[in-house]
Amino acid sequence: MLSFLRKRRGSDASDATDQFQSTKPKSRRPPNTAFRQQRLKSWQPILTPKSVLPLLLIIAIIFSPLGIAILLVTLDVQDFVVDYSQCLSLANADSYTDIPAKYLTSHLKGKSESSPQWKLDGDNICQIKFDVAEDIKGPLYMFYKLTNFYQNHREYVNSYDLSQLQGVAVKAEDLSSDCSPLRTDSEGKIIYPCGLIANSMFNDTFTTPKPTDGTDASVVLTDKDISWSVDRNKFKKTSYEAKDIVPPPNWYDKYPDGYTDDNMPDISTWYEFQVWMRTAGLPEFYKMALKNDSSKQTLTKGTYYIDITSQFPVSIFGGTKSVVLTTSSKLGGRNLSLGICFLVVAGFAVLFAAIFLIKYVVQPRKLGDHSYLNFDQRAGGASAGDHVDRDDSLGTIANRREIL
Repeated sequence: MLSFLRKRRGSDASDATDQFQSTKPKSRRPPNTAFRQQRLKSWQPILTPKSVLPLLLIIAIIFSPLGIAILLVTLDVQDFVVDYSQCLSLANADSYTDIPAKYLTSHLKGKSESSPQWKLDGDNICQIKFDVAEDIKGPLYMFYKLTNFYQNHREYVNSYDLSQLQGVAVKAEDLSSDCSPLRTDSEGKIIYPCGLIANSMFNDTFTTPKPTDGTDASVVLTDKDISWSVDRNKFKKTSYEAKDIVPPPNWYDKYPDGYTDDNMPDISTWYEFQVWMRTAGLPEFYKMALKNDSSKQTLTKGTYYIDITSQFPVSIFGGTKSVVLTTSSKLGGRNLSLGICFLVVAGFAVLFAAIFLIKYVVQPRKLGDHSYLNFDQRAGGASAGDHVDRDDSLGTIANRREIL
């Protein structure tokens, strides 16, 4: 009987213990490891005049020639930029007039005999005339520049159907919803290519710079392969029948009677379209229109003109459009930012080096013994378990304060 009661009490106690352990909250303390308890060894440099001053001078010595070299290479790039947004309203149809300075940026070498001019040659053709005082060696590129045009809007960036661009004859109900509201027209016909990007395609055209004396151009610019090679592999000739599709609304001037078997666009070789479909990340951007990659051809000095068919509206979004004729270097176009940044870093390094040197000479600071910065060591070389004398400890603390 007593043994039974003894077992009964033991079982009751174990049940109470199990219940207490189950209700006890789990510990959230990290494991006792060097990494989780932040006991890993670390290294921190001790910044002294003997280490800081040479470091600043080395930075200046490295960055100064690099910045100068980058600037010299960049400044060798020639470009000619004309904002022709107002050409149709400011230029005359009878004769050339000077382009206002605010619409013009030129970094062509040599002194021109006359300032760039423009005139109207037809209803919407802006003709720009300019002088080339010195020969311009290739390669030569022509870009168009847009401002205040936000191609990076989320709905705009996704507004296309990839399968349709890859040549697949996608049915109306299977078109990507991102193309809305330009998936089908009012009659239910498929819009090809669908979406906002294709509908807003830049449609101004440019000609190769031609001599005003009527001779053949020394450099011929072409639109062949102006798009990225990775983009050219994305676009394929469509499998649609001309009767099953219609062009986007903004393309009706180009296709007034719609698509036919003779005028169906082949986007696999339509490089201007491929360039436009690669959306820009900023509201101000350049896109290539024409190019000549040959470095052996030269745009000889003389007077040239460019015909621009101005059709793309920019006033509706408060932007501008410009034509850019430029050469290039191994570092790209004429962008001085990188070289200036290198020189600014070198200048700050020299400035701070001079300030620290003057401070060190005029108002020097006594440096303490760096060995006392090791807080793991005990005073007098004692081990962690040895007794440390009070006077030695106070002396160690004083030395540490002197260092800090």
